This record gives sequence, structure tokens and C-alpha cells, in this order.
Amino acid sequence: MNSNNYKRIVIKAGTALITDKSGTLNLGFMENLVEEISALKNEGIEVILVSSGAVAAGRAVIRNSDQKNVPFRQVLAAAGQGRLIHVYGEFFSSRDLSVAQALLTRSDFSVREKYLNIRNTLLSLIDLNLIPIINENDVVAVDELHGETFGDNDTLSAMVANLIDADLLIMLGVVGGLYTSDPNLDSSAVLVENVASIDENIEAMGGESLDTQGRGGMITKLSAAKLATKSGVDTVIASGLQENILSKLLSGSKCGTFFPADVNKIESRKRWMISALSNSGQITIDEGALVAIQEKSGSLLSVGIKNVTGSFNRGDIVSIVGPNLVSFAVGITDYDSGDIIKIMGKRSEKFDELLGYNYGEEVIHRNNMVLI
Repeated sequence: MNSNNYKRIVIKAGTALITDKSGTLNLGFMENLVEEISALKNEGIEVILVSSGAVAAGRAVIRNSDQKNVPFRQVLAAAGQGRLIHVYGEFFSSRDLSVAQALLTRSDFSVREKYLNIRNTLLSLIDLNLIPIINENDVVAVDELHGETFGDNDTLSAMVANLIDADLLIMLGVVGGLYTSDPNLDSSAVLVENVASIDENIEAMGGESLDTQGRGGMITKLSAAKLATKSGVDTVIASGLQENILSKLLSGSKCGTFFPADVNKIESRKRWMISALSNSGQITIDEGALVAIQEKSGSLLSVGIKNVTGSFNRGDIVSIVGPNLVSFAVGITDYDSGDIIKIMGKRSEKFDELLGYNYGEEVIHRNNMVLI
């Protein structure tokens, strides 16, 4: 684990860490977590926190909350999420840091326009030096509450790590990592420090959660680790109960189980974009735009567009073609093909007049573009 390479990290904290057995928020753990994240921020590391605990926190807000049905879980999530983000906000504020909240569901990642909006928003929050705090939106995610969950946010954290091109995903729980068998049941269980590939033998070591508050288990963490590593993100499963766990991991200490990425992060994103590329979508640009993108790492602006071929929607992946008519990049477009025809060659100040709306000055943001 080469800790010097990690500049953008997703940290996931599970329900069993965020709350105590009575359902009250574990303020001691939360403040320690905030202290460690603040230290990472001071070192110039970008951090996104995926935090469980809304439903459990809601049980402390709404007394006599023994009901188990889905509608009441939604009520608990609504009450608990406010308390959860408030506590985080207070702890971070005392360290001169600000937070932003994002509540997501699985369907948000399956619709390209939503995917694009989430990605742009989270990257903008990071650029503004805020700490995004993400949780599953239990208030609207009825299907997830019935059982098709992110796995106590394990899968959600992996999807977010892929979404924002994170270097490292750290999943914190009460278990110290992947063991050869369940350490709660088998005293001879041994911690597996490194997993080169998640195969059937590794998956067989996972098991369901023994915790009654969280909805995940080692098997969901392994599934999330597989998703993240296939996306080019190094992953660690470790115990959040271990003192200074984040600083230990980032200093290179062997804590928990390390899963190295299967592929380079950029190569993984390139493969995803190329595989999803629409054959009918193509944007031709002039020499100035070509230089700005290839040599200056710039975004694609409307003023440099010369032609649009095919029909595509905002959020689709399209080819970017240079003056020599050779495709040199692909990217996720912020505008429909019809919109781009109206604004190509024009400056962004004209967007409202020409379109009646404005999604931003970039037709394709650099963060949503891959050179090929």
C-alpha cells in the first residue's frame, strides 16, 4: 500500500460505529473520526465521507420507536439524518471546515444525467474545500428499505469512489478486516492482510452481519471492494474502533485488509467511456480547442466547436474530433446535440439568450473527458 499516492479518499463509516447499542449517536467516535479527517485535510488530501446512521439516530430522536415497517423506517431516517449532519457540521466547524450533504439512491447512478449532475456537484464541493457527507436516501428509497440496500452504504461508497475518481476507498466497521473465518465464531481465524484478487475462495470467507443495527456484512464489503478495485480504486477494510486508524493506514501501517486496484484508475475510466460510447454522437472542434484540451488540460467550450454529428442527449458519451477529423477524446456532454448546434461558435454569455437556460460554460468538462 503506497500511501504517498493517495490524494482523494472516500471513507465509509458503518452504523455500528456511528451509533451505540441504544441507538444514540456515538459522539466520541464521530469526533475522533472528524479529528482524523481534519488532519488529512491539513495534509492536502481530499476527503469524501460516506456515513451511515440516520435510521439509528432517528430512534434516539423519536422515542418508543419499536416499529419495524418500511414507512416508519423512512420517518426515522428523516428525523435522524438532520441530527446526523448537524453533529458532523458542528464538529467540523470547530476545526474551521465546512460540510455539504448529499443523499443518494442506487437509481441515481443508473441514469446518466443524474450521474453527471452528482459527479459535477461532488467535484465542485471538493474544489471549494468542503467535505461532502453522503448517505443513502432512505426517505425515498423504499426498495432499498425492503432489503435491496447498498449494504449499510458499502456499495454506495464504492460507487462514489468510482464516480469521483478516488485513489483510495477505506471501509470502516467493527471488524478488523477480512478473516479466514468469522472471528466471532472461530478463535483460530486469521486476518488476511492482502487480497490480490477477489475470487470464489475469498468470497467464501465473507458472511452476513452479526450486528442488528447495520444492514451490511463482510460479504457486502467484499462485493464493494470488487467493484472499487475493478474501477481502479485501491480499497481497505479495517476497524474503525482502532485508535488513529486513518493516520495509521495513510502512514503505511498494516491495518485491516488491503485490496489493490486491478487496473490503473484512468485506464478504467477510459474503458468505461469507450464501452458506453454512442456511435451516433460526434463533436468536431477547431485547432484552438484542440490545443486547449491536449496541451492545457482544458474543458471543451462552445466557442471552439465547428460541427455536430448525430443525435444525443445531455449525459451521453460522445466522440471529440479534431480539425483533421480524427477522434482524439471521448466525454460526457453537458448539452443535447440540438443545444450544441445553437451555441457552437458562440460564447457562454449567449447561452441564456440562445437556449433559455444554462448548464454551465463547459460543453464537456475536463473532469468528464478522457483522451484516447
